[in-house]
Amino acid sequence: MAMTEKPGRGKDAARQAELALTPDIAAGSLGGYLKGAYARFRGGESGVLPVVGGLLLISILFQSLNSNFLSPGNMVNLLVQGSFFMLLAMGEVYVLLLGEIDLSIGYVAGVGGVIMAELVKQATGWPWWGAILVALASCAAIGALQGTIITRLGLPSFVVTLAGQLAWLAFMLFLLGTGGALPINVQIINSIASGNLSPLLGWVVMLAIAVAFGSWTWFRDARRRKSGLVAPPPSLSLVKIAIAIAAAVAVVWVCNTDRGNLVPIRGVPWVLLVVLAVLAASTLVLNRTQFGRYIYAIGGNREAARRAGVGLATIRTAAFTLASFTAGIAGIVYASRLRSVSTAFDGGTMVLYAVAAAVIGGTSLFGGRGKALHAVLGGLVIAAIDNGMGLQGYSAPAKFAVTALVLLAAVTIDAVARRGRRTS
Repeated sequence: MAMTEKPGRGKDAARQAELALTPDIAAGSLGGYLKGAYARFRGGESGVLPVVGGLLLISILFQSLNSNFLSPGNMVNLLVQGSFFMLLAMGEVYVLLLGEIDLSIGYVAGVGGVIMAELVKQATGWPWWGAILVALASCAAIGALQGTIITRLGLPSFVVTLAGQLAWLAFMLFLLGTGGALPINVQIINSIASGNLSPLLGWVVMLAIAVAFGSWTWFRDARRRKSGLVAPPPSLSLVKIAIAIAAAVAVVWVCNTDRGNLVPIRGVPWVLLVVLAVLAASTLVLNRTQFGRYIYAIGGNREAARRAGVGLATIRTAAFTLASFTAGIAGIVYASRLRSVSTAFDGGTMVLYAVAAAVIGGTSLFGGRGKALHAVLGGLVIAAIDNGMGLQGYSAPAKFAVTALVLLAAVTIDAVARRGRRTS
């Protein structure tokens, strides 16, 4: 039975988890910080470097094979294709950080899409926003149910969510009935994945996001330095802000380039804003809240967290709830992109891609290490492989084989880094 959370011990556990997330080498200059980062890299703290390097290699390879790979039209198409994998993987990160796994979120996403489609069809007549809220609440309830079974009955998450995968597939088929497909005729829902901001509005929104991120980064680091906590030097904070602004400018410039064939198509896709919003919310929850620090603490050492007074059952159940809730967002995006839901939805393959994306991005299968950003980067890798091989005309088996090799390489890097951290 999980212990109730004790105020003093819980605060100590949160502080210990925060220290585990921050660099263990402080520096007053950029050069000193980079030396510390190199020392951590040699000790197994590779961060996002492997996946960023992999993205660069994949881009160079496919661009050399087909000059259209890095064209603005294909880049935007790749981002839209990868949005579903990014969202689903961000949901999976919550449970992977605990050292658990959720094999059901693929079909949980499908259930979310089907519920939304059923509520907005003409015979039902729900408003689009009400249908989305009910779909997301239903997915969250599914996660809470599965999390409760896992934590209160002490059953393995692998078995419970595998059973959930079959159960939610059956539920999805029951909702769809014999028709097999259910079209979505609500324009605002379909625009989630296919709509675009105007070019001017795209500049305003993306630059506002970059400025907000820059301001938050600067004041957060300055506050930590003033309090005597471990924080990067001011020069590194400025580098991070410059990179964020440059990335925002690059994304808007690519998206505002005309990528239409018969009619002009320009603008930042709405779905990118959805991905950024979920990324920001997940990062805030995991890195800036006590709940997030408890997740890392449980994934790092469950027994130590329990002895420190962390309520294991409550935190673990909440993590499964957030995973399914995020999967519901992914399901709505998927339904929006296809403008329908059908029995052809392959949630079993989707969840494997979600786990692969999270692990390829840098989240550890052993728990305690990972970020929401890892899911986004891993989703980009999955989408880039699928898109690039599609341009070359490769078959589905070839795509699966290459993705499997990339996943195996990522898990190998994670295992080697884990042994390196133990040694150091």
